[in-house]
Amino acid sequence: MNCSNCGHLNDGGKFCVKCGHKLQEEAAVSQTAAASEYQSQSQPQTAYVPQQPNQRVRQAKKVSKSFFSYFTEGIKNPTATAHAAGESQFVNALITVILYALSIPIMLYVGWKLLLIQFVRSMFKIPIISEELAPSDMEDFNTGTDLIKATDINSIIHFNFTDFVFKQGIFIFIGLAVIIGATYVAAKFGKVDVSFKEFFSRFGTFMIIPTALLLIGLVLAFLHVEYFSYFMNFGLLSIFLVVPFTIASFKQNGTNGLDRIYSTLIVYVVITIVLTFIANGLGEEAKTIITRMGNSSELNDLF
Repeated sequence: MNCSNCGHLNDGGKFCVKCGHKLQEEAAVSQTAAASEYQSQSQPQTAYVPQQPNQRVRQAKKVSKSFFSYFTEGIKNPTATAHAAGESQFVNALITVILYALSIPIMLYVGWKLLLIQFVRSMFKIPIISEELAPSDMEDFNTGTDLIKATDINSIIHFNFTDFVFKQGIFIFIGLAVIIGATYVAAKFGKVDVSFKEFFSRFGTFMIIPTALLLIGLVLAFLHVEYFSYFMNFGLLSIFLVVPFTIASFKQNGTNGLDRIYSTLIVYVVITIVLTFIANGLGEEAKTIITRMGNSSELNDLF
């Protein structure tokens, strides 16, 4: 063993025979270093593995990317996209129907004050009423409408977003499901051989443009532009065009089935009934809002 003090090679013992330096400490240090080196060499080196993103997040990104491509293509080439839509587009079609159902109550929640003002203005334009109004009354009315626009009435009458949007959204979605189901039954009576998923995919693809109209109206409602109601009406009425487009897009097997004109008319009756129920539901919500406005002391203090 070499002495760390003088470098003399010793055969053994506890002390160096040349300088008397203690050799046991050197042996312990050497053994510890050797053991540490052996342990580091014997243990496998673990490579750094980057953390993988969550599976649900990756799936959501994939679905959103697919839907965006599908939606934009449906706007640019609606007929070709609808004809090419098979069962593989069922999820994208379902998302389109859900967006259609939710955009209506959200738009009404955001822009109901503007709709109320438009309604009152239309009433004031009726000849019988307008002739009885003095110019000062019209000035007071315009001042009142400007005050309503500038006031956060939702916080005064406690108009709950979740209660209104989701309740009416589910109600509208059920109505759309009834319309789609009725259209599918009418197509089957017309001897159209198609699965429900494929039929739903094509129907939902034809609904891309009506949904886009509603989304534009929703943006205008958030910007407090009164013309949002026109986009809402166009989006609602466009459902009457989706039905014949969907039925006519499938090839009819044989001539003994129900004529497509009669199939379309039958579905129109179903649509009218469904829209009537939806209108009644929204009307009940409107009555609730008006009642809350009438009972609100804070709102009365504004006037």
